[in-house]
Amino acid sequence: MTSPTPPKGTAAQISPGLRVATPALRPISERMLSSASDATPARLSKEDYELLARFRYTLRTFLGFSEGAALAHGVTPQQYQALLAVEGFPGRDWVSVGELAEQMRVAHHSAVGLVDRLEKLKLVRRTPSREDRRRVQVSLTPKGRSVLEKLYRVHRAELQAVGPRLIELLREASKPLGSV
Repeated sequence: MTSPTPPKGTAAQISPGLRVATPALRPISERMLSSASDATPARLSKEDYELLARFRYTLRTFLGFSEGAALAHGVTPQQYQALLAVEGFPGRDWVSVGELAEQMRVAHHSAVGLVDRLEKLKLVRRTPSREDRRRVQVSLTPKGRSVLEKLYRVHRAELQAVGPRLIELLREASKPLGSV
């Protein structure tokens, strides 16, 4: 017996027994399933698995560095990511809470709590939107910008070290299956 398809906007059925409740994650999950099921099955080699394992290890190593760097600068990894999402948003130096939620790939209420914590640390400020008073614009304070700048510099240095390896792994992984 199959389970009913969840209504749009709630949870997405990814595979039997696995659900993704966060709407922001649904497009990636659906894309993964369609590409996996549409592809012609090719025999995977030991080298294929080793390549993916090396890529994930290298990526996790960088992410581990990033988490440690954030903590060393007095913020959590999620707070650092939020500061970067605000300052790195295309075309302006503020985001709405909904845009931050999308950039962080979290639920709206989680982004609200994150902004609350960042505001208490005086790293961001909320400003009511001029166009819609129900919305707020989240922007960095000078303190938030200072913390982000320090973290940016250490991340760039680390990317200069690990970047060439990631690029090579991506090149290998971009080749058709069986040609690794």
